[in-house]
Amino acid sequence: KEFAEIGVPAEPAVYHPDFAEQVYEQLLKVDGVLVWVNPIQDGHDRTVLDATLRKVADAGIYVSTHPDIILKMGTKEVLYQTRHMGWGSDIHLYKSWDQMRSELSAKLANGEARVLKQNRGHSGIGVWKIQALEPRKGPLTGSTSVKVRHAERGSIEEVTTLDAFFERCRGYFSGAGQMLDQEYQKRLPEGTIRCYLVHDKVAGFGHQKINALYPAPEGGVPGDAPQPGPRLYYPPDLEDFQKLKAKLENIWLPELQELLGIPRERLPALWDADFFYGAKNSQGEDTYVLCEMNVSSVAPYPDSATPILARAATAAAKHTRAKRLVVN
Repeated sequence: KEFAEIGVPAEPAVYHPDFAEQVYEQLLKVDGVLVWVNPIQDGHDRTVLDATLRKVADAGIYVSTHPDIILKMGTKEVLYQTRHMGWGSDIHLYKSWDQMRSELSAKLANGEARVLKQNRGHSGIGVWKIQALEPRKGPLTGSTSVKVRHAERGSIEEVTTLDAFFERCRGYFSGAGQMLDQEYQKRLPEGTIRCYLVHDKVAGFGHQKINALYPAPEGGVPGDAPQPGPRLYYPPDLEDFQKLKAKLENIWLPELQELLGIPRERLPALWDADFFYGAKNSQGEDTYVLCEMNVSSVAPYPDSATPILARAATAAAKHTRAKRLVVN
């Protein structure tokens, strides 16, 4: 609808690896492509799709999000790379299963919870909260009992051994897989804030009060922990989140672009950044901790973002088309 209102024809392109070549031929006939495909969906990853999109982009067609930008922004590793920034937290990167086995046990000894995240995923898959039953004087052993909870919807906390948990995580290291280890944010029960961006400007917000890994009520049993609730959407001028918006647009995003080498025109046409509330500072003001970025398949999103996205994507497609015509 929003594309039609500005006089731009738009058409859907349904994708599956089995007919990737037909999709490729369809995409060669347009000036711009906006992509909504999860990193892992129905047993398929994006290997074939990303190769297809690279060929489309090489033909001079605007593609967002480009696979190369996804590799820079759309993995959990970006949390580790930006840990020194104002949105950073206590984060470690495990590049192998053996490294995780070697290092995680000491980090759990203080009895504080950690959250482990596979490098690429969605919907809470491969995200685990883990905590020792009680503090210990030294590293945990493989037979030590730990509390774990998967962030995928419908999961509840359970008790298992550290070795058994490690075995569950082995598959996350397949190929070039790795895992992030982030300190559990104690203000998680206050909700998460999702900032939706079109290139480098916030185009709306989402606030989810009850989110994945929300704890059970005090004195309750693990099954009493509520499942994730709805995310409520707001326009970019919502007063409650203006301080976060200003920090993201004016400080953190320029730092991220410089660190990762991403100019404005290469930023995703639509992406989001999720934040927890961090510890309040000495003035009693909220701080914010980055939870993740989503750049592969951002949906749903606030209504306020749709016209902004349509105009921005159209401008980018026209610019790319003009360059293609000059070359040809």
